[in-house]
Amino acid sequence: AGIAVCNLGHAHPRVVEALCAQARRLWHVSNLYYTQPQAELARRLVEKSFAERVFFCNSGAEANEAAIKLARKHFSSRGQSGRYRIISMERSFHGRTMATLSATGQDKVKDGYLPLLDGFDFVPFNDADAVAAAIGPETCAVLVEPLQGEGGVICPSPGYLEQLRRICDDNGSLLIFDEIQTGMGRTGTMFAYEQSGIVPDIMTLAKALANGLPMGAMLAGEAVADTFGPGSHATTFGGTPIVSAAALEVMKVFEEEQIAARAAETGAYFMSRLKDLQAAHRVIRDVRGRGLLIGMELSEPADAVVRRCLERGYLVNCVQESVVRFAPPLIIEKEDIDGLIDVLDQVLPG
Repeated sequence: AGIAVCNLGHAHPRVVEALCAQARRLWHVSNLYYTQPQAELARRLVEKSFAERVFFCNSGAEANEAAIKLARKHFSSRGQSGRYRIISMERSFHGRTMATLSATGQDKVKDGYLPLLDGFDFVPFNDADAVAAAIGPETCAVLVEPLQGEGGVICPSPGYLEQLRRICDDNGSLLIFDEIQTGMGRTGTMFAYEQSGIVPDIMTLAKALANGLPMGAMLAGEAVADTFGPGSHATTFGGTPIVSAAALEVMKVFEEEQIAARAAETGAYFMSRLKDLQAAHRVIRDVRGRGLLIGMELSEPADAVVRRCLERGYLVNCVQESVVRFAPPLIIEKEDIDGLIDVLDQVLPG
Protein backbone atom coordinates (compact mmCIF):
# COMPACT_ATOMS: atom_id res chain seq x y z
CA ALA A 1 0.00 0.00 0.00
CA GLY A 2 3.02 2.32 -0.18
CA ILE A 3 3.28 2.74 3.63
CA ALA A 4 -0.45 2.97 4.51
CA VAL A 5 -1.41 4.95 1.39
CA CYS A 6 -3.24 2.83 -1.21
CA ASN A 7 -5.87 1.55 1.20
CA LEU A 8 -8.15 0.56 -1.68
CA GLY A 9 -5.31 -1.03 -3.61
CA HIS A 10 -4.00 0.08 -6.98
CA ALA A 11 -6.20 1.35 -9.82
CA HIS A 12 -9.47 0.83 -7.96
CA PRO A 13 -12.02 1.07 -10.81
CA ARG A 14 -14.35 3.54 -9.09
CA VAL A 15 -11.50 5.86 -8.12
CA VAL A 16 -10.04 5.65 -11.63
CA GLU A 17 -13.40 6.56 -13.14
CA ALA A 18 -13.89 9.51 -10.79
CA LEU A 19 -10.37 10.72 -11.54
CA CYS A 20 -10.79 10.47 -15.31
CA ALA A 21 -14.24 12.04 -15.31
CA GLN A 22 -12.97 15.06 -13.39
CA ALA A 23 -9.89 15.33 -15.62
CA ARG A 24 -12.25 15.84 -18.56
CA ARG A 25 -13.97 18.73 -16.73
CA LEU A 26 -11.65 20.89 -14.67
CA TRP A 27 -8.09 20.39 -13.42
CA HIS A 28 -7.25 23.42 -11.35
CA VAL A 29 -8.63 26.71 -10.13
CA SER A 30 -7.25 29.10 -7.57
CA ASN A 31 -8.27 28.42 -3.98
CA LEU A 32 -9.80 31.89 -4.06
CA TYR A 33 -12.80 29.90 -5.36
CA TYR A 34 -14.68 26.82 -4.24
CA THR A 35 -15.11 23.79 -6.46
CA GLN A 36 -17.84 21.19 -6.21
CA PRO A 37 -15.56 18.16 -5.55
CA GLN A 38 -13.70 20.03 -2.81
CA ALA A 39 -16.88 21.23 -1.12
CA GLU A 40 -18.50 17.78 -1.24
CA LEU A 41 -15.36 16.14 0.13
CA ALA A 42 -15.16 18.63 2.98
CA ARG A 43 -18.81 17.99 3.81
CA ARG A 44 -18.27 14.22 3.98
CA LEU A 45 -15.19 14.57 6.17
CA VAL A 46 -17.13 16.81 8.55
CA GLU A 47 -20.06 14.40 8.64
CA LYS A 48 -17.78 11.46 9.45
CA SER A 49 -15.69 13.21 12.12
CA PHE A 50 -15.81 15.62 15.05
CA ALA A 51 -14.73 18.51 12.84
CA GLU A 52 -16.63 21.48 11.44
CA ARG A 53 -13.95 22.89 9.13
CA VAL A 54 -11.43 21.34 6.72
CA PHE A 55 -8.27 22.82 5.22
CA PHE A 56 -6.86 20.90 2.24
CA CYS A 57 -3.18 20.69 1.32
CA ASN A 58 -0.83 18.32 -0.50
CA SER A 59 0.82 16.10 2.11
CA GLY A 60 0.94 15.00 5.71
CA ALA A 61 3.79 17.34 6.52
CA GLU A 62 1.79 20.28 5.19
CA ALA A 63 -1.25 19.19 7.20
CA ASN A 64 0.88 19.12 10.35
CA GLU A 65 2.42 22.49 9.45
CA ALA A 66 -1.11 23.87 9.23
CA ALA A 67 -2.00 22.35 12.60
CA ILE A 68 1.07 23.85 14.26
CA LYS A 69 0.31 27.25 12.76
CA LEU A 70 -3.35 27.07 13.76
CA ALA A 71 -2.53 26.15 17.37
CA ARG A 72 -0.15 29.10 17.70
CA LYS A 73 -2.46 31.47 15.87
CA HIS A 74 -5.39 30.42 18.07
CA PHE A 75 -3.72 31.82 21.16
CA SER A 76 -1.94 34.72 19.47
CA SER A 77 -5.25 36.03 18.14
CA ARG A 78 -6.56 35.99 21.69
CA GLY A 79 -3.73 38.13 23.01
CA GLN A 80 -1.64 35.17 24.25
CA SER A 81 1.32 35.33 21.87
CA GLY A 82 3.59 33.92 24.58
CA ARG A 83 1.64 30.67 24.43
CA TYR A 84 3.39 28.93 21.56
CA ARG A 85 5.09 25.77 22.82
CA ILE A 86 3.93 22.31 21.73
CA ILE A 87 4.48 19.05 23.61
CA SER A 88 5.30 16.17 21.29
CA MET A 89 6.24 12.55 21.92
CA GLU A 90 9.56 10.76 21.78
CA ARG A 91 9.80 8.42 18.76
CA SER A 92 7.05 10.39 17.00
CA PHE A 93 7.15 11.27 13.32
CA HIS A 94 5.30 14.29 11.92
CA GLY A 95 7.07 15.13 8.65
CA ARG A 96 10.25 16.45 7.05
CA THR A 97 9.67 20.19 6.71
CA MET A 98 11.56 22.35 9.19
CA ALA A 99 8.57 22.77 11.50
CA THR A 100 7.47 19.14 11.37
CA LEU A 101 11.05 17.93 11.83
CA SER A 102 11.17 20.18 14.87
CA ALA A 103 8.02 18.46 16.15
CA THR A 104 9.37 14.95 15.47
CA GLY A 105 10.78 12.98 18.38
CA GLN A 106 13.51 11.08 16.49
CA ASP A 107 17.03 12.49 16.37
CA LYS A 108 18.05 10.36 13.37
CA VAL A 109 15.84 12.34 10.97
CA LYS A 110 17.09 15.69 12.31
CA ASP A 111 20.77 15.04 11.67
CA GLY A 112 22.26 17.76 9.47
CA TYR A 113 19.36 20.22 9.83
CA LEU A 114 20.11 21.86 13.16
CA PRO A 115 19.22 24.30 14.52
CA LEU A 116 15.53 23.51 14.21
CA LEU A 117 12.63 25.67 15.31
CA ASP A 118 12.17 26.55 18.94
CA GLY A 119 8.99 25.73 20.83
CA PHE A 120 8.81 21.94 21.02
CA ASP A 121 9.10 19.86 24.20
CA PHE A 122 9.38 16.07 24.16
CA VAL A 123 8.09 13.46 26.59
CA PRO A 124 7.78 9.66 26.35
CA PHE A 125 4.76 8.22 24.57
CA ASN A 126 2.26 6.50 26.89
CA ASP A 127 3.36 8.60 29.87
CA ALA A 128 0.55 10.98 30.78
CA ASP A 129 2.32 12.01 33.98
CA ALA A 130 5.23 13.28 31.88
CA VAL A 131 2.82 15.40 29.84
CA ALA A 132 1.24 16.78 33.00
CA ALA A 133 4.69 17.68 34.33
CA ALA A 134 5.80 19.32 31.06
CA ILE A 135 2.69 21.37 30.34
CA GLY A 136 2.78 24.98 31.39
CA PRO A 137 1.47 28.49 30.70
CA GLU A 138 3.45 28.64 27.43
CA THR A 139 1.97 25.37 26.12
CA CYS A 140 -0.50 25.90 23.29
CA ALA A 141 -0.97 22.26 22.31
CA VAL A 142 -0.13 18.59 22.78
CA LEU A 143 0.64 16.81 19.50
CA VAL A 144 0.33 13.02 19.41
CA GLU A 145 -0.19 10.11 17.05
CA PRO A 146 -3.01 7.97 18.50
CA LEU A 147 -0.83 5.00 17.53
CA GLN A 148 2.83 5.51 16.70
CA GLY A 149 3.66 4.09 13.28
CA GLU A 150 7.22 5.11 12.51
CA GLY A 151 7.95 4.83 16.22
CA GLY A 152 7.58 1.05 16.05
CA VAL A 153 3.81 0.49 15.89
CA ILE A 154 3.30 1.43 19.53
CA CYS A 155 -0.30 1.31 20.74
CA PRO A 156 -1.63 3.69 23.39
CA SER A 157 -2.04 2.26 26.86
CA PRO A 158 -5.64 2.00 28.12
CA GLY A 159 -6.81 5.45 29.18
CA TYR A 160 -3.73 7.28 27.88
CA LEU A 161 -5.45 9.37 25.21
CA GLU A 162 -8.31 10.14 27.60
CA GLN A 163 -5.76 11.39 30.13
CA LEU A 164 -4.21 13.66 27.49
CA ARG A 165 -7.64 15.11 26.76
CA ARG A 166 -8.20 15.81 30.45
CA ILE A 167 -4.74 17.38 30.91
CA CYS A 168 -5.29 19.68 27.92
CA ASP A 169 -8.73 20.68 29.17
CA ASP A 170 -7.42 21.40 32.65
CA ASN A 171 -4.69 23.64 31.20
CA GLY A 172 -6.63 25.25 28.38
CA SER A 173 -4.35 23.72 25.74
CA LEU A 174 -5.35 22.18 22.41
CA LEU A 175 -5.06 18.47 21.62
CA ILE A 176 -3.82 17.63 18.12
CA PHE A 177 -4.07 14.10 16.71
CA ASP A 178 -1.77 13.23 13.83
CA GLU A 179 -3.84 10.62 11.99
CA ILE A 180 -1.84 10.72 8.79
CA GLN A 181 -0.99 7.03 9.09
CA THR A 182 -3.84 5.82 11.33
CA GLY A 183 -6.71 7.58 9.56
CA MET A 184 -8.96 6.38 6.74
CA GLY A 185 -9.84 3.01 8.24
CA ARG A 186 -6.32 1.80 8.87
CA THR A 187 -6.89 0.83 12.53
CA GLY A 188 -10.39 -0.60 12.10
CA THR A 189 -12.44 2.60 12.42
CA MET A 190 -12.47 5.50 10.01
CA PHE A 191 -10.29 7.48 12.42
CA ALA A 192 -8.30 6.01 15.30
CA TYR A 193 -9.57 8.62 17.77
CA GLU A 194 -13.01 6.97 17.57
CA GLN A 195 -11.65 4.05 19.61
CA SER A 196 -10.61 6.31 22.50
CA GLY A 197 -13.95 7.81 23.45
CA ILE A 198 -12.60 11.37 23.16
CA VAL A 199 -12.12 13.84 20.32
CA PRO A 200 -9.14 16.10 19.57
CA ASP A 201 -9.36 19.79 18.78
CA ILE A 202 -7.39 19.38 15.56
CA MET A 203 -6.74 16.30 13.40
CA THR A 204 -4.45 15.84 10.42
CA LEU A 205 -4.91 13.40 7.54
CA ALA A 206 -3.01 12.53 4.35
CA LYS A 207 -1.60 9.27 2.93
CA ALA A 208 -4.77 7.25 2.19
CA LEU A 209 -7.14 10.20 1.88
CA ALA A 210 -6.92 10.20 -1.93
CA ASN A 211 -5.61 6.62 -2.18
CA GLY A 212 -2.17 7.61 -3.48
CA LEU A 213 -2.76 11.00 -5.05
CA PRO A 214 -1.08 13.85 -3.14
CA MET A 215 -3.54 15.21 -0.61
CA GLY A 216 -3.48 16.21 3.03
CA ALA A 217 -6.10 17.77 5.26
CA MET A 218 -6.31 19.52 8.60
CA LEU A 219 -9.64 19.25 10.38
CA ALA A 220 -10.78 21.29 13.38
CA GLY A 221 -13.79 22.38 15.33
CA GLU A 222 -15.16 25.79 14.42
CA ALA A 223 -14.10 27.40 17.71
CA VAL A 224 -10.48 26.71 16.78
CA ALA A 225 -10.71 26.91 13.00
CA ASP A 226 -12.19 30.41 13.01
CA THR A 227 -8.71 31.64 13.95
CA PHE A 228 -7.70 31.24 10.30
CA GLY A 229 -9.14 34.23 8.44
CA PRO A 230 -8.41 35.39 4.90
CA GLY A 231 -4.66 35.47 4.34
CA SER A 232 -3.81 33.52 7.50
CA HIS A 233 -2.81 30.36 5.66
CA ALA A 234 -3.07 29.20 2.06
CA THR A 235 -1.89 26.74 -0.57
CA THR A 236 -1.87 26.76 -4.37
CA PHE A 237 -2.55 23.12 -5.10
CA GLY A 238 -4.35 21.90 -1.98
CA GLY A 239 -7.68 20.24 -2.77
CA THR A 240 -7.54 20.60 -6.54
CA PRO A 241 -10.64 19.32 -8.37
CA ILE A 242 -8.97 16.16 -9.69
CA VAL A 243 -7.55 15.04 -6.34
CA SER A 244 -10.70 16.02 -4.47
CA ALA A 245 -12.85 14.02 -6.89
CA ALA A 246 -10.69 10.95 -6.30
CA ALA A 247 -10.78 11.40 -2.52
CA LEU A 248 -14.54 11.90 -2.59
CA GLU A 249 -14.97 8.58 -4.38
CA VAL A 250 -12.63 6.96 -1.84
CA MET A 251 -14.95 8.18 0.92
CA LYS A 252 -17.98 6.76 -0.90
CA VAL A 253 -16.32 3.36 -1.34
CA PHE A 254 -15.31 3.29 2.31
CA GLU A 255 -18.88 3.93 3.41
CA GLU A 256 -20.70 1.68 0.95
CA GLU A 257 -18.32 -1.28 1.28
CA GLN A 258 -17.65 -0.87 5.04
CA ILE A 259 -13.90 -0.84 4.49
CA ALA A 260 -12.97 0.11 8.07
CA ALA A 261 -14.95 -2.82 9.51
CA ARG A 262 -13.30 -5.09 6.95
CA ALA A 263 -9.88 -3.84 8.09
CA ALA A 264 -10.77 -4.67 11.70
CA GLU A 265 -11.83 -8.21 10.78
CA THR A 266 -8.92 -8.92 8.46
CA GLY A 267 -6.48 -7.32 10.91
CA ALA A 268 -7.66 -9.64 13.69
CA TYR A 269 -7.03 -12.61 11.39
CA PHE A 270 -3.58 -11.28 10.46
CA MET A 271 -2.69 -10.77 14.13
CA SER A 272 -3.77 -14.30 15.03
CA ARG A 273 -1.64 -15.78 12.24
CA LEU A 274 1.38 -13.74 13.36
CA LYS A 275 0.91 -14.83 16.96
CA ASP A 276 0.85 -18.46 15.78
CA LEU A 277 4.12 -17.71 14.01
CA GLN A 278 5.50 -16.19 17.21
CA ALA A 279 4.95 -19.48 19.01
CA ALA A 280 7.21 -21.20 16.45
CA HIS A 281 9.95 -18.54 16.20
CA ARG A 282 11.58 -17.33 19.37
CA VAL A 283 13.10 -14.39 17.48
CA ILE A 284 9.64 -12.75 17.47
CA ARG A 285 9.55 -10.69 20.63
CA ASP A 286 6.13 -9.10 20.20
CA VAL A 287 3.21 -8.74 17.80
CA ARG A 288 1.07 -5.62 18.23
CA GLY A 289 -1.12 -3.16 16.41
CA ARG A 290 -4.69 -2.33 15.52
CA GLY A 291 -6.64 -3.16 12.40
CA LEU A 292 -4.21 -3.46 9.53
CA LEU A 293 -1.38 -1.47 11.09
CA ILE A 294 0.67 -4.21 12.71
CA GLY A 295 4.22 -4.46 14.01
CA MET A 296 6.24 -7.62 14.56
CA GLU A 297 9.18 -6.87 16.84
CA LEU A 298 12.22 -9.11 16.59
CA SER A 299 15.06 -9.67 19.03
CA GLU A 300 17.51 -8.76 16.27
CA PRO A 301 17.67 -6.29 13.31
CA ALA A 302 14.81 -6.87 10.89
CA ASP A 303 16.38 -5.66 7.63
CA ALA A 304 17.33 -9.18 6.53
CA VAL A 305 13.73 -10.36 6.95
CA VAL A 306 12.49 -7.41 4.89
CA ARG A 307 14.98 -8.20 2.14
CA ARG A 308 14.10 -11.90 2.06
CA CYS A 309 10.40 -11.10 1.85
CA LEU A 310 11.12 -8.76 -1.07
CA GLU A 311 13.00 -11.52 -2.87
CA ARG A 312 9.84 -13.64 -2.58
CA GLY A 313 7.50 -10.92 -3.80
CA TYR A 314 6.23 -9.40 -0.55
CA LEU A 315 6.77 -5.71 0.25
CA VAL A 316 7.10 -4.99 3.97
CA ASN A 317 9.32 -2.50 5.74
CA CYS A 318 11.32 -2.06 8.91
CA VAL A 319 10.95 0.69 11.53
CA GLN A 320 13.08 1.33 14.60
CA GLU A 321 15.60 -1.27 13.31
CA SER A 322 13.89 -4.35 14.75
CA VAL A 323 10.19 -3.96 13.95
CA VAL A 324 8.67 -5.29 10.73
CA ARG A 325 5.68 -3.09 9.91
CA PHE A 326 2.71 -4.47 8.00
CA ALA A 327 0.35 -1.92 6.42
CA PRO A 328 -1.26 -3.63 3.42
CA PRO A 329 -4.23 -2.37 1.43
CA LEU A 330 -7.40 -2.66 3.50
CA ILE A 331 -8.98 -4.80 0.79
CA ILE A 332 -6.34 -7.53 1.23
CA GLU A 333 -7.71 -11.09 1.17
CA LYS A 334 -6.98 -13.73 3.79
CA GLU A 335 -5.24 -15.92 1.23
CA ASP A 336 -2.75 -13.09 0.60
CA ILE A 337 -2.05 -12.97 4.34
CA ASP A 338 -1.62 -16.74 4.40
CA GLY A 339 0.94 -16.47 1.60
CA LEU A 340 2.96 -13.92 3.55
CA ILE A 341 2.80 -16.03 6.70
CA ASP A 342 4.23 -18.98 4.75
CA VAL A 343 7.08 -16.80 3.53
CA LEU A 344 7.77 -15.40 7.01
CA ASP A 345 7.85 -18.94 8.36
CA GLN A 346 10.60 -19.70 5.83
CA VAL A 347 12.72 -16.57 6.29
CA LEU A 348 12.55 -16.06 10.07
CA PRO A 349 15.24 -17.61 12.25
CA GLY A 350 14.03 -20.42 14.50
